[in-house]
Amino acid sequence: MVRARAVVTGGAGFLGSHLCERLLGEGMEVICLDNLLTGSLANIEHLFGHEGFVFVKVDVTDFIHVPGPVRFVLHFASPASPIDYLELPIQTLKVGSLGTHKALGLAKAKGARFLLASTSEVYGDPLVHPQPEEYWGNVNPVGPRGVYDEAKRFAEAMTMAYHRYHGVDTRIVRIFNTYGPRMRAHDGRVVPAFIGQALAGQPLTVFGDGQQTRSFCFVDDEIDGIIRLLFSEITDPVNIGNPAEMTVLEFAQVIRRLAGNHVAIEHRPLPVDDPKVRQPDISLARTRLGWAPRVPLEDGLRRTIEYFRAARPAAGR
Repeated sequence: MVRARAVVTGGAGFLGSHLCERLLGEGMEVICLDNLLTGSLANIEHLFGHEGFVFVKVDVTDFIHVPGPVRFVLHFASPASPIDYLELPIQTLKVGSLGTHKALGLAKAKGARFLLASTSEVYGDPLVHPQPEEYWGNVNPVGPRGVYDEAKRFAEAMTMAYHRYHGVDTRIVRIFNTYGPRMRAHDGRVVPAFIGQALAGQPLTVFGDGQQTRSFCFVDDEIDGIIRLLFSEITDPVNIGNPAEMTVLEFAQVIRRLAGNHVAIEHRPLPVDDPKVRQPDISLARTRLGWAPRVPLEDGLRRTIEYFRAARPAAGR
């Protein structure tokens, strides 16, 4: 039997590598494309011996050539943390625009189903809470975060244009805060930042008063939701995230307790356009995909802390 082939852009990144692993587990051949700008071979080295896995180092904003049939194209290439997209603003905009165009072109040429990894950041600093898919967002297009927010908003518009005009079979997942093994220690996101600081015995850095809220989804749950969406018939955007909301200050206290290191909490000025609230409305995912997160926060955090504990000697690479 001929196995389905899937192309994953950004496949050496945090989410991309977990997605490659899951697709291989679904019996597919996986072609992982990544320029390793923010991805790492360490995330996929355990897959190199798999007969169905191929890695190609390529910048998807230039050109994507994949010989042979392709059933699925999953576009996950993009810097995705505040540090990354503030240091790489042009690359972030290019992969959201040119990269999405090239990935959609590949899907069109191959007659493949296309899935875009979008983000809760399309909602900006939301004026509606929790955020349903129908909400259009409150984004500052010229602020420092705008390079990521608007790149993803443009990518969604491009995806829907290819769906409507070219008839490409498309899916859009809006990913909310996701955490788990293979996150980079110094990527600026709150989970690796707090864990790294706690394990090193340093104060946990909380921006503002810490009353801004976030909702954290363990990576296994997130990938399960993405796969369900890929195999569904839903062409409109779908939120995939954990609706269990908590303040950043509360989260810092949980990390401190689980890491077993009662370090201080240090407050610093709030970054520009930092969202005050973030909580997905997952009604659509519940009803149409039969999906809801299952991994309790503390269980997922223990697994993530153990990953960072084991990786600490290599954290400076």
